[in-house]
This record gives sequence, structure tokens and C-alpha cells, in this order.
Amino acid sequence: MTIHAPFEIKSGPALENKASGGDGDANAALAELSRAFAAFKETNDTRLAEIDARFSTDVVTEEKLARIDAALDTARTRLDRLALEGRRPPLGAGHPPRDAAASEHKAAFDLYVRAGESGGLKRLEENALSAGSGPDGGYLVPAMMEIDVLRRLANLSPIRALASVRTISGGLYKRAVSSSDAVSGWAAETAARPQTDAPPLTELSFPAMELYAMPAATQTLLDDAVVDIDAWLADEIEIAFSEQESTAFVTGNGVSRPKGFLASDNVANSAWVPGKLGFVGTDVAGGFAASNPVDVLFDLVYALRAGYRQNATFVMNRKVQSTIRKMKDTSGNYLWQPPLATDRAATLLGFPIAESEAMPDVAANSLSIAFGDFRRGYLVVDRTGLRVLRDPYSAKPYVLFYTTKRVGGGVQDFDAIKLLKFA
Repeated sequence: MTIHAPFEIKSGPALENKASGGDGDANAALAELSRAFAAFKETNDTRLAEIDARFSTDVVTEEKLARIDAALDTARTRLDRLALEGRRPPLGAGHPPRDAAASEHKAAFDLYVRAGESGGLKRLEENALSAGSGPDGGYLVPAMMEIDVLRRLANLSPIRALASVRTISGGLYKRAVSSSDAVSGWAAETAARPQTDAPPLTELSFPAMELYAMPAATQTLLDDAVVDIDAWLADEIEIAFSEQESTAFVTGNGVSRPKGFLASDNVANSAWVPGKLGFVGTDVAGGFAASNPVDVLFDLVYALRAGYRQNATFVMNRKVQSTIRKMKDTSGNYLWQPPLATDRAATLLGFPIAESEAMPDVAANSLSIAFGDFRRGYLVVDRTGLRVLRDPYSAKPYVLFYTTKRVGGGVQDFDAIKLLKFA
């Protein structure tokens, strides 16, 4: 197929530049990334020229390219870390002043965490007509702390950041979806409106599964009045929760965890039907075609309908991104481009790239690249309530905090996400 010039650049999710090192660190990281990419392009051009000249490449050039590629990943990692730190809100930031009930809950929760005194929390939850303990026991954290943890997870979990998120009060979220387009038509101002057939509806269910973490602290830490217990607990659980979520939203099997989009049934896009994700095949076992390898990426982009393509994002892991980084269009332009600013994402064919290490490497029969409008295509459900159970006995002299939240997820629009499948 004819390869067109790169698409227009679409900005990725904003990454506010509030990193601890300030604008200087973020700008320095961006400059380092730009220099690394310039060196990468120069070395890769040399490699391609060697292949054209003698159908092989010099080992020294390959080694140099690998080193620069690693440096490029390191620079990208540093920029991502600075951007992530800038996006992470201080605990309690942006919230209105606490009312008397919220302050009382906060004080009772601090007393429970530090000293194990649960009387205050038990009385508050009884007054609020909420269960004092779940199947595994525990008490609800203050509402502001729960909100902050969810905001931090949105920054750490790549799919949560892209997907739609619904908060529910029960253990199951159901929504009716149409398995075909709604029937409609045109009519003159005074003409009769014939009744149209109702579109067939199917019901999708999104159960909220239990996710847990168990951070540990010494009693000395808990006795230190200067330590912000809310911030400490949020910092401890956000990494554990985000890592588990990030994997489940991509590859989860739906049993005791959310169902990832790669676990959904898939079919060749030419034979797509509702309820399955369409894929575009490379027709090459575990690799791209030797001739015009980028054609299949254009096929993947255009497999998505225009209405979804406007807000689409590529999702892949860093190793796959490293492979694609070497590809050019017919004009000699690299398809992968570094971010133009610290508040932008790297792009491929003009569309932002979201890195998810849960995505598989390139291999036979792998679904290594996803492309779509994930806000319309994937749904994350959060059940309200983040519970903590204090356990001072199981790991003496440490105090364990068994922390649980309920979360679910699954594909809600099977036409909004397309996959690239290696043969």
C-alpha cells in the first residue's frame, strides 16, 4: 500500500510539570530525550545505509544503536518519572475544608492506625448505618484519603488513565448496550413518522473484585506524631494497587479480578461482530513484514472507525516501542516521535502512545499492540470504600495493615478497540 506522511500530532494526556526538581529538571529530561533520539536516528540511518550497501550491518553499529536505544529508554523513563511526580497530588490537595464529621472520622482513623483503638471508628460507622467490618474485618478510611488514592491510581495505571471510570455502591455494575446501530430516518415537517424497530439490547456486567495490599510499619513509626499516617499509607498502597490493576485491565481473566481487553474474544477485523475485538494480522510469524513493515500499522489505524480514531491511543510495552522506533515512512521520516513538551506523550503516526508493561512482547500469535478510544472502549468500576484492618500479631514486631478495595473492569464497546496480531 502507499504510505502517507505522518498523521497530525495529537496531544497526549496532560502531564502537569510540578516535579520536585521543578521546571528545570523536567526540561532537562526532555532535552536529554531529544538528544538521545537525534543520536538514535543518525546511528540507525548508518545501519540502514550499511544494509543497502552490502546487505548486512557492522557489529559495532548494531552495538552502538543498542546502547543509544537503551539510553533513549532511560531518558524516557526519567521524563515519565518526573511527569508522574508532578501529576501526583499532595494528600488532601484541592479538597474543601473538612466538616466536623470528616474531622472526627480522620481523628478516629489516626487513633486506630497508631494505637489500635477502634471504638471511635465503630461508633461512627454504626451511626452512618454502614457495616463496621466486612468479611475480613476492617474500617473505612476517611473519604478524602480514598479520593486521593484513586486520583493517584489514575496517574500510575495507564489503562485507568485512558478508560472510563464509574463509582458504584454495590458489588455489580450492569449496563445495557445495543448490538447494532439505532434505527433512524428522515421525514418532512408534516409527514408521518413511521415507527422504527428498537435496536436489540444486550446486558454487560462488571463485578467489582477485591484487591488487597498489606503494608507493614514499626510501632516506632506509628508512635511518631510528626509522621503523616494518611500520606504514609497512601504511598504504600498506591504502587501495589496500580501494578495489580495495570496487569488485570490488560490480561485479567475475569476470575477474582477484572477482565482485561486482551482476554476478550477476538476475530479478524474483516469478520468483526459485536462482542469480539477485531484484530489486524501481520501475516508474519512473530514479526513485521520484511518489506514495508509499517503498512500493517496504517491498516490498524484505519481499521478503527473515524469517530473512535479522533481520540485514539496506541498501547504497547516499551520493548515493542523500541522495535517500532526504527521504522520510517517513504519520505524518510521516523514514525515514532518523542514528546514535543513535558506535558505531552510520545507519538506514533501522530497518535499518543501509552506504555503498559502488561502488554506482551512481539511473538508468534501475540497481541502486542492495541489501538483505540479506550474511554469509550473500556470501563473501570470502583466500589466506594477503602478498608483497612490493623494486624499487630501476625508479623511481630511489625504492624500489618490489610488494605482492600473493590474494583472491576471490562470492555464496554467492542468496536472502539482494535488489536495487532502477529501470525
